[in-house]
Amino acid sequence: MTNATGAFGLTAKGSRQAGRPTGEKSGLGDADRDVIALGIAAAAIIMFIGTGGTVLPQVIRSMSGMGIGPDKVLVNALLLNIALIIFGWRRYRQLVQEIGERKKAEDHARILAETDPLTGCLNRRTLAEQMQELGADGRERGEVLAVIMIDLDNFKQINDFNGHAAGDGILQVCARRVEAQISERSLLARLGGDEFACVVTFDPKRPEVIDDLAARLIDEISRPVQVDAAHVEVTASLGIARNDMHNITPNAPARPQTMLHMADIAMYNAKKQGRNRYSWFEAPMEDELRFRTEIEAGIRRGIPAGEFVPYFEQQIDLQTGELSGFEMLARWHSPTLGLVSPEIFIPIAEEIGAIGELSEKVISQALDEARHWHPRLSLAVNISPMQLRDPWFAQKLLKLLVEANFPPERLEIEITESCLHENIGVVRSLITSLKNQGIRVSLDDFGTGYSSLAQLRNLPFDRIKIDRTFVTQLTTNKDTATIVQAIALLGKGLGLPVTAEGIENAEVLERLREYGDIKGQGYLYGRPQPGHAIREQLSALGLLLEAAIDEATQAGQDTFDPPAKLASNG
Repeated sequence: MTNATGAFGLTAKGSRQAGRPTGEKSGLGDADRDVIALGIAAAAIIMFIGTGGTVLPQVIRSMSGMGIGPDKVLVNALLLNIALIIFGWRRYRQLVQEIGERKKAEDHARILAETDPLTGCLNRRTLAEQMQELGADGRERGEVLAVIMIDLDNFKQINDFNGHAAGDGILQVCARRVEAQISERSLLARLGGDEFACVVTFDPKRPEVIDDLAARLIDEISRPVQVDAAHVEVTASLGIARNDMHNITPNAPARPQTMLHMADIAMYNAKKQGRNRYSWFEAPMEDELRFRTEIEAGIRRGIPAGEFVPYFEQQIDLQTGELSGFEMLARWHSPTLGLVSPEIFIPIAEEIGAIGELSEKVISQALDEARHWHPRLSLAVNISPMQLRDPWFAQKLLKLLVEANFPPERLEIEITESCLHENIGVVRSLITSLKNQGIRVSLDDFGTGYSSLAQLRNLPFDRIKIDRTFVTQLTTNKDTATIVQAIALLGKGLGLPVTAEGIENAEVLERLREYGDIKGQGYLYGRPQPGHAIREQLSALGLLLEAAIDEATQAGQDTFDPPAKLASNG
């Protein structure tokens, strides 16, 4: 915005001076000419008074036939005076107009320099300046400052799905809603993207006032926003910091940038806790943010560097004990952090919009690995809720299948139950598109989300998976055992195969076998392994396609026939 201000100043004041060599003598400027013109007009008025006092009476007497006419020189002088007065008046009007336009341009430049053009809120630089003034005023009343950092949750996905024009409209609506909840002397700024900050003063003995304000802001922002014919649900995470944190700034009130930084840290903590909530800044949060920043940078570097790789967890037919396939799980081998848990990097990858690229890279590697397995072994892949919002996800997945030469019917996509609550229409469209390509779709983590029996009946799922939280308590909690049995019966009644996750001991396995034909996976069958370990395992079992082809070639066969033990099991 500084450039905008400078541009206005040059246009109004210095355009005639631009480009002149340093040593060149300057002529009369606009201001000098205006002074001369007004001086001449003033002199003309004085002369008009003097000349008019002589000429006009003579003109009147001459027209009345009572005397001779005035001297022609005096008449011409009077006419010249009148012309100069008219010229001066016109120039005066022009100057008034120019001054008004110049002031209007300067005001416009100031507004551009101080505010966000989309929402009309203050910008970051102006907010810092006015925070100093607001803090000084507050100290006179015995009050302290609170900064409330506001970040809209998953706004990138909302923007991508609904379009940038709709995204701009949502930002404007949210700004007005926040503005309506704060006092006139409070400050509201858009710091960039979907991030806002409001600064208020309050009695340090009554922090509950800020708690109430934060709760109202969350409620107001979360009201649906109408975009065209649809209603878009928006939530926000808030971080709060106060400028009298004596353990952080013991000698003086915190500076504006320090307060913004602390509020930003608290906001990320609110996101970590589940979004759509607020959090006050506490000193230990800074270490967490530093670690998060390191994770973010590592994710962005690690995706193109191939640091994210697939691991595979066995899926077993519980009745026969046969291996039926694998579920792919993403793992991160970071050169600086070591093996990073997916519980850490996946939520952050979702927040920074990198989960799509990360997932595609890992799926591509998994498909390339799985195409060498025996054809009866399936591959299950869990996708992020963020990927459901990508209208091109099905096409991207088909492209990966073609590139890997992997049969679609051997792939199973797992959609978590919580996704059904977000946008049932999008989920139905995606499931239909995937099934049209021959890909199977399963409902993951069944029993932990929001799906209803009607949704389970109406959506064309091929399998339901019982969440591990139920399976691990199967033999220790009677209510949990009843739920698992009910899910198994429900799957049988709807004709949907069932997979149980989290089988960790033989006792749980035996109980699950009582519930009928169920697949299972868990640490009882081994922990997830990288691709090379799976190849060794499958080679030993005769389930690696290349090994079987080599055996067939050595036997002089023209075509591949699976070994007898596989043919009987297939």
